[in-house]
Amino acid sequence: MDTMEARQPAKESVRDALRAAGETLGGRLGVRSGQRLPNRVKLLVSIVNDKDDVRLKEVIDECSVSFTLVFSGTGTAHSQVLDYLGIGETQKIIALSLIPESDEDIIMQQIRTKISLYLVGRGISFTVPLTGISEIIAGGLTSAASAKTVDGSKIMTNETRQYDLIVAAVAAGFAEEAMEAARGAGAAGGTIIHAHSLNNTKAEQFIGVSLLEERDLLLILTKREGKLPIMQALFEKVGLKTQAGGVIFSVPVDKTAGISAADEAAATQEDA
Repeated sequence: MDTMEARQPAKESVRDALRAAGETLGGRLGVRSGQRLPNRVKLLVSIVNDKDDVRLKEVIDECSVSFTLVFSGTGTAHSQVLDYLGIGETQKIIALSLIPESDEDIIMQQIRTKISLYLVGRGISFTVPLTGISEIIAGGLTSAASAKTVDGSKIMTNETRQYDLIVAAVAAGFAEEAMEAARGAGAAGGTIIHAHSLNNTKAEQFIGVSLLEERDLLLILTKREGKLPIMQALFEKVGLKTQAGGVIFSVPVDKTAGISAADEAAATQEDA
């Protein structure tokens, strides 16, 4: 009897330790809960007109702090659509910004209004969760918001996310063909980035396909329910077994701005 009584507190102690460890791990991974969680860093992706990049950085820094890299891309709208909208060019700037998660909502709100992303053709912004980052960068950015925490109930999960970013890396010259296939499956538009691949000889030995060095990256933001048809269309038209030799994948997206009139109206109500 004395032995059984001794074992009971031991079992309770183990359960308590496991529960505490689970809560700690859940907090680090950003599991949804009602508690206030420590700040993390998220990736903000903005695709805007080439004259809006400086203002974009100013808007972010007015309400937070960010580390931002920019590079050029090209919009994929048809020329007749551009003429109808009165947009004279399709040149785009893609900005990748690391931001404190606690400032995500205010940054999206300010970009939406001050860059006028609610207007057609001005651009889009969205955030992507990160699974790792340099400790020095993370510490520097979150120190700017050291007094802030994150509401665990607002952290998006696989069940609450509505969008995904599809990336198709195809041989140079096949981006328009890829976009046509995606558009036929329901995609509204995308952004093309000219790039080149590094030495992929080792990977090619396992894949069984030689990849051309000059590549085009096609970025397509889509509703989750429309992702699979678009990716299937891309696989069939510009996949690895085609002349385009496309490598196609998708990543999850959290908050968005500039996507559709309905989404913008809902976001404006939320902000109010």
